[in-house]
Amino acid sequence: MCVTAVESRPAGALGTNRRQSHRPFGARVMAFVALTKPRIIELLLITTVPVMFLAQQGVPDLGLVLITCLAGYLSAGGANALNMYIDRDIDALMDRTAQRPLVTGMVSPRECLAFGIALAIASTLLFGLAVNWLSAWLALGALLFYVVVYTMILKRRTAQNIVWGGIAGCMPVLIGWSAVTNSVSWASVILFLVIFFWTPPHYWPLSMKVKEDYARVGVPMLPVVASNKVVARQIVLYSWVMVAVSLLLTPLGYTGWFYTVVALATGGWWLWEAHALQSRAKAQVTGAKLKEMRLFHWSITYVSLLFVAVAVDPFVR
Repeated sequence: MCVTAVESRPAGALGTNRRQSHRPFGARVMAFVALTKPRIIELLLITTVPVMFLAQQGVPDLGLVLITCLAGYLSAGGANALNMYIDRDIDALMDRTAQRPLVTGMVSPRECLAFGIALAIASTLLFGLAVNWLSAWLALGALLFYVVVYTMILKRRTAQNIVWGGIAGCMPVLIGWSAVTNSVSWASVILFLVIFFWTPPHYWPLSMKVKEDYARVGVPMLPVVASNKVVARQIVLYSWVMVAVSLLLTPLGYTGWFYTVVALATGGWWLWEAHALQSRAKAQVTGAKLKEMRLFHWSITYVSLLFVAVAVDPFVR
C-alpha cells in the first residue's frame, strides 16, 4: 500500500515568525531534549543494562555501563531527532504530536537536522573509542535502520511498518551484550527476538487508540487498514510467540529458576490481557470500553519486569 506525503503548514513556521528572544533559552534546551524522545529511550536502556549483567554473569564494570548508556542515549536520541525532521509534515496534523518542537517552532528544521546528525556522529565515536567498534556499528546500524528503513520507507507505505521497523528497537539488546563481550551470542539473539515479537502487540493497542490521527495523515498503521477484530487476533498471535521465545533462555542454559518464574508469571498475565482484548474486539466493543490501553500500559511493565529478571537471575542461580 503506497500513500503520498500529506501537505500541511510548514513545520516550524511559528518559529520563523518570532524573534529568537521570544524562544527562552531554558525552553529551547528542553525542546532539544524533547527531540531525543527521552521516555522512549528509557525503554531502550531497560533492555540494554540487564543484558550486560547477564553477559557478565554478575556485575559488569560500572564505568562501561555508564558509557554504554550515554552512547546509547546519544544514538537513539539522534535517530529520534532525525525521525522528527522527516515526519514534521504529518506531526503538524496529528493531535498526539502537535506539541513537538518542530511543530511549535521552538526548534527549526535545520537545527533539528544538524542536531540529529551530530548526535549520530558523537554516539558512534563514543561507542567505538570507549566501548568497542562492534557496539558502535550495531548502534549506527540501528539508527540508520530506524531513520531510513522505518521512517522513510516503511512507515507511510505498509501496515507492516511497525513489525519490521521495530528491528531498530531490538538492537540495544545486542549492543548491551557486545559492550561486555565484544561478541554476539544466542542469548542476545533470543532476547532480540523477544523484543521483536513484543513491539507489534505493544504498539498496536496505542495505534488502536489514536487510529484517527494516523488515518488523517495517510499512515497505514494496522488499526487504520484493518478492523479491531483483525488487529486483536494479530496481537494474540504475536503475544504467544513472544512468550514462547522468552522461555527459551532457560533450557539453553542462559538463565535459571528465577527468570523462568518471572517470565511465566508476566507472560501469563500478558496473554490474559491479550485474549481479553480479543474477546472485546470480537464482541464489537468500541470506544473506552474496548480498553485497548490496558495492554499497552501492561506491555511496558512486562518488558521492565522481564529484563529486571534477566539482571537478577545470575545472582540467584
